Amino acid sequence: MKSSLIIIILLAIANMNNANAQLSVLGAPPPDVKPVEGTTLETRLPNAKNQHPAFAGQTRAVAVITKTPYEVTVVNDKLSHPWSLAFMPDGKILITEKRGTLRIVSTDGTVSDTLSGMPRVVNMADGGLLDLVLDPDFKNNRTFFFSYDEPRKSGANGIAVASARLSNYEKRVENVKVIFRVKPDEFVPAHLGSRLLFDKEGKLLVTTGERFLDNVRVQAQWLSSDLGKILRINKDGSPAAGNPTFPDSANAKKEIWSYGHRNPQGLAFNPETGDLWETEHGPQGGDEINIIKPGKNYGWPVIAYGTEYSGQPVDGGKTAQAGMEQPVYYWDPAVAPSGIAFYSGKLIPEWKNNLFVSALAGQHLIRLVIKDNKVIGEERLLIDNHQRVRDVVEGPDGALWVVTDADNGRLIRISAE
Repeated sequence: MKSSLIIIILLAIANMNNANAQLSVLGAPPPDVKPVEGTTLETRLPNAKNQHPAFAGQTRAVAVITKTPYEVTVVNDKLSHPWSLAFMPDGKILITEKRGTLRIVSTDGTVSDTLSGMPRVVNMADGGLLDLVLDPDFKNNRTFFFSYDEPRKSGANGIAVASARLSNYEKRVENVKVIFRVKPDEFVPAHLGSRLLFDKEGKLLVTTGERFLDNVRVQAQWLSSDLGKILRINKDGSPAAGNPTFPDSANAKKEIWSYGHRNPQGLAFNPETGDLWETEHGPQGGDEINIIKPGKNYGWPVIAYGTEYSGQPVDGGKTAQAGMEQPVYYWDPAVAPSGIAFYSGKLIPEWKNNLFVSALAGQHLIRLVIKDNKVIGEERLLIDNHQRVRDVVEGPDGALWVVTDADNGRLIRISAE
């Protein structure tokens, strides 16, 4: 019975992703048509017809256009559904592939053989080998942390966060140790979150999804569950000191940093303010960007923009409620935001402190201009690439580096001409 249910759910997810992708491609400006700067970029009708933003500028920002000439270079186009990339101190790039493989790619596009020693993963739907982040002291200890969908007992699965050491000869990984397991286990590899980020205190932030199912997603509001949360842990997996306390909830998990999330897949610190920014997959429409504050409730599934995939309202259609945070920005229709990065402006100064957002269903890279924690402009880059954009980072060379989620996944470099 469980296997049949999983098949039905996976088919539903696949159809949903295809529909979102088609809508986004149809709605995005084609490569030969330039948006008009200063006019609203998004022109499609929203999925939720009767919803209104909580404040001006919360959605549908005006179009901005990059003035600096830049070039897009496909460095490699033979990666298998890459999910994350991290630059090592010598300039080479560690890249996770969803099927469970880890590779090292040189900036000229040369790809290593698969590194041995990685654990078995559940490579279905959202599951697989997912994020990777270097230890802050990687240069000396060669340690990194990664997240993956781990097979559990009786066919269940769940996100595991592990540490490992990259061998000196860079042929294998060593000392793999699971430091944290997201609980409870479930039987569908969907809405897993899994973005990792170290804060300035050396604590590891971990995003978790609410696992998609109607009877499970309510746990995003439960402080006794790890689902639908941002967690903050030590390198050994224990709850980090300084995490918020929840005196009204005796069973609250000590690793919780924030809660009420749907499927958060992007985390980055704003270099100007130090604030933690997050991207989150919403329902049909209602993808969000949030500024994350410790102990705050971000509303899912009690409040949301957008609709259920059936077109029905989410929990009655509320978009606001006392004690629940509003997103800084949201998209309706959906773009399916994943990895994010703030740009330092080394090569393209007009991009300085702009937020770049990977868009899966949108199949483009989003540039957001931010002022006083508000989005004041939006641009769509890589719209002629026609692949799902999974992650973006700024490299040590000052360029933006992007990976796309496809059988022939690309590693792309964006730099000034």
